[in-house]
Amino acid sequence: MSSLAQRVETLHKLLHQYNYEYHVKDNPSVPDSEYDKLLHELIDIETKHPELKTSDSPTVRVGGEAQSSFEKVNHDTPMLSLSNAFNEADLRKFDQRIRDAVGEVEYMCELKIDGLAVSLKYVDGKLVQGLTRGDGTTGEDITENLKTIYAIPLTLSKNISFEVRGEAYMPRQSFLKLNEAKVARDEQPFANPRNAAAGSLRQLDSKLAAARKLDIFLYSINDFTELDASTQSEALDELDALGFKTNHEREKVRSIDEVLEYIEKWTKQRDQLPYDIDGIVIKVNHLEHQEEMGFTQKSPRWAIAYKFPAEEVITELLDIELSIGRTGVVTPTAILEPVRVAGTTVSRASLHNEDLIHEKDIRIGDSVVIKKAGDIIPEVVRVILDRRPEDAETYHMPTHCPSCDHELVRIEGEVALRCINPKCQAQLVEGLIHFVSRQAMNIDGLGTKIIEQLYTHELIKDVADIFYLTKDDLLPLERMGDKKAQKLMDAIETSKERSLENLLFGLGIRHLGVKASQVLAEKYETMDRLLTVTEDELVEIYDVGEKLAQSLVTYLENEDIRALIEKLKSKGVNMTFKGQKLSQIEGHPEFAGKTIVLTGKLQQMTRTEASNWLKLQGAKVTSSVTKSTDLVIAGEDAGSKLTKAESLGTMIWTEQDFIDKQNEINK
Repeated sequence: MSSLAQRVETLHKLLHQYNYEYHVKDNPSVPDSEYDKLLHELIDIETKHPELKTSDSPTVRVGGEAQSSFEKVNHDTPMLSLSNAFNEADLRKFDQRIRDAVGEVEYMCELKIDGLAVSLKYVDGKLVQGLTRGDGTTGEDITENLKTIYAIPLTLSKNISFEVRGEAYMPRQSFLKLNEAKVARDEQPFANPRNAAAGSLRQLDSKLAAARKLDIFLYSINDFTELDASTQSEALDELDALGFKTNHEREKVRSIDEVLEYIEKWTKQRDQLPYDIDGIVIKVNHLEHQEEMGFTQKSPRWAIAYKFPAEEVITELLDIELSIGRTGVVTPTAILEPVRVAGTTVSRASLHNEDLIHEKDIRIGDSVVIKKAGDIIPEVVRVILDRRPEDAETYHMPTHCPSCDHELVRIEGEVALRCINPKCQAQLVEGLIHFVSRQAMNIDGLGTKIIEQLYTHELIKDVADIFYLTKDDLLPLERMGDKKAQKLMDAIETSKERSLENLLFGLGIRHLGVKASQVLAEKYETMDRLLTVTEDELVEIYDVGEKLAQSLVTYLENEDIRALIEKLKSKGVNMTFKGQKLSQIEGHPEFAGKTIVLTGKLQQMTRTEASNWLKLQGAKVTSSVTKSTDLVIAGEDAGSKLTKAESLGTMIWTEQDFIDKQNEINK
């Protein structure tokens, strides 16, 4: 190694060490001037000798070249959201459900940071990718922007491969400085630190992201196969040891009463923190219990987020506006005198339906109390009756659709009024907007305003017409230049390759959600096969009930729908399931259906490689040893998991036993 390369290596080690001390440990060992001197020396060397610059160089934190867009990437495992609790009763119900399932438990209480959820992937100890949460299934690759956050290690202290997740946020001090600068430039300031953090991480120029001084707390590990942790508490300690920044205000408790004490403490002290929190996260501590509880489609059963009580303010209700959804439901919305609530200006709030309006006796001109449900969605809480104008009249919903003037109906068992005119313009436009949405065909750039223009100009009447558009059709639209039109045409072309479940969901079939679309696409594989299914056949499928079965068959038997599908086919829209059918993996008899735990350090492969191979053989790989564990594969320095396996009499293999079995199967 040349002397210059050796100097670069030395600078890397020193700068990473000093950065960790300052941004993670909050205990710098050298003054800022020394850090700056070494950083500028490294920048100078890399400028003159670019071949010496690596992806984990400390200089990447100052920002690199601007990107043209963010690539969309599927998460290895979904980034699920947490179910919410808003009061003591919700928390006690959660606690009872946990104890009914697993018995006595410990909980880990953690502050719920108000920022942007992100995922960091490391391979052999080096950061290779950072994603936003996105829709939970697909996120955006913002790796270069995340590298500008000094608390994120570019290289770990161990050469392990795994994924960690956390919350990127903007400290209050950074937020104040950013808004001061924006006001000085006559720019609109950010409404709150959360919006500022999200906006910063979506800057195409990472130099701008670097200037925003973001921070991060890591709180979960996606794959425990390379770590020897049996609890959430130990997992966070492992993250600390690896060089990550975790939030040390966490607390392990043994009862729901202690959870409530923790919540009471931070409800009072939240304003003393240098960052915003919007609640408390409560997790079952033992990973064994987490695995036993499992997940719903949207969230883990073993965790819940307590949300702080919403701020309430008073404003005037100026009007009630009606909108028509893609299924014909008429939704009333309160138009409000703009008012600040929980950090943002609110001018609209959903009134849900006519029954709610009458129940709360809401009238135009009333002074109303509003809040944000879950600190997100504005809602009208109540009317201040002693401020009611004398001429305020009881509100009545219309009898006819405000879009097409068709008579509105209320279907038995429903509270909503519905327009049942299949040619209603408002419903057709909403259906088009749904079709291009992220979880459906994901046509980036084809937003609400463009859809409305295309429909108004009679360029599209149904979803298939989208694929018949030309660049010349797009160019006359408002604010549509050549480059934007071409980008949109490219996005439309790319969407043709979406898998069958995305198309099914995009068609907007009543009662058919994301999960059921996935189930049906995986089972029937092609649209042609789906066109032949019967209600009796469908109701036998788990996750498909009678309502969905009837709705799907009725929809697909409609001749207009069959013509629409043929129209989509003729333009090359994919009609097949393109994902891996895990349910059809038969695996090897030695492993199929077995529950297996990997522990200790493997020499001939990573734990991730071993785990993936086992899953392809039909095994379930877990992180905790329980009575239901069939096999433990133990590498070097195997710890408590090996001890527990021995005490339970669980079968134990060495790494060599595992390698020998692999070789036998792979012959």
